[in-house]
Amino acid sequence: MIVQHFLKWIDTAKVAERAAAASALARAYVFSDLTFEDRCAAEAALTLLLDDPSPKVRLAMAESLSLCHHAPAQIIAALASDQPEIAALILLRSPLLADGDLVDRVAGGSAAAQRLIAMRPRVSHAVSAALAETGDRDACLALLRNDGADIAAISLRRIAERHGTDPALREAMLSDRRLPADVHHMLMVMLGEALRCAPLVQALIGPARAERITRDACLSASVRLIETTPAEECAALVEHLRLRGEMTSSFLVRIVAYGKIDFFGAALVALSGQKESRIRSLLADGRDVALEALFRTAGLAEATHRVILRAIKAWREVARGQRIAGPQEVSWLMLKELETDRTGKDGRLASLLSSIHLNALRENARDHAVAIQAA
Repeated sequence: MIVQHFLKWIDTAKVAERAAAASALARAYVFSDLTFEDRCAAEAALTLLLDDPSPKVRLAMAESLSLCHHAPAQIIAALASDQPEIAALILLRSPLLADGDLVDRVAGGSAAAQRLIAMRPRVSHAVSAALAETGDRDACLALLRNDGADIAAISLRRIAERHGTDPALREAMLSDRRLPADVHHMLMVMLGEALRCAPLVQALIGPARAERITRDACLSASVRLIETTPAEECAALVEHLRLRGEMTSSFLVRIVAYGKIDFFGAALVALSGQKESRIRSLLADGRDVALEALFRTAGLAEATHRVILRAIKAWREVARGQRIAGPQEVSWLMLKELETDRTGKDGRLASLLSSIHLNALRENARDHAVAIQAA
């Protein structure tokens, strides 16, 4: 009976009165212990109010129903498709929007709707995948900044592929601990390319030097990335680098010089096709002849075999406690193995090892200075 009077009254009520009444009716539906008949009547009245010409009325309903777990489904669906300020409350809050509905709204919705869905307190893998595939830059950035979002590795990869050139989004991704190693490397390369192409950098140091500095910086960053890459992600990072054409003999020489023997082993597995257990055994105590045969199978340049063998022997001694050494000492041993002649076929390799050694010297000196400063 109350609802019947309400429906007759709204025809003559002012907008502010209708909005207040809609809010009160919605709160009664949510919080009051109504009989079955009264609940059905209230639902019918709220459904009718969806046709109210004033958005203020529908906004009042959305404010009261947006967090309700048992609000009428047809009302929630209609409000979610209403004007942006009304739909925002439902898209951001309503627990009644299932993953399938949210995915559809991401695919066919506006950029504002995508951002709101990305900011929901809980975002599933499926919804995150839809946002990663079709969401604009702001929606993906909101998703990355949402601690309640479950984002699969493949979704992070798609975001990087689609929006990795954007500085703010790239920064958010690089600081995300969920980021897979191969995606991390992809973003570092994008960052290096952005710096290389920057007009200021081009003007200050010239294109050729900018390219060389960027390349060296990316290589150093790759080595540091390998240090923090979990063992279970090494194979994925190896495959990523291999497909990009970066798994070169020079890169592997650098990796061995820095003592990343586990990663070197994963690279040999991918390049040679041999079993991981065999390669681990060879790296641990295999003879030179067997290791050189493995290097040839993996396609490593013949000139690199001697220096890689020398580094492996040094790192074996470090692992057994027979030697105290780091990249600085090992790179020097590799240089000595190659001798000092920079002409002929070993010239490039000697230059590479000299560069690695000098970088190690700089890193050690910098770490020493920081330690002194902190003391």
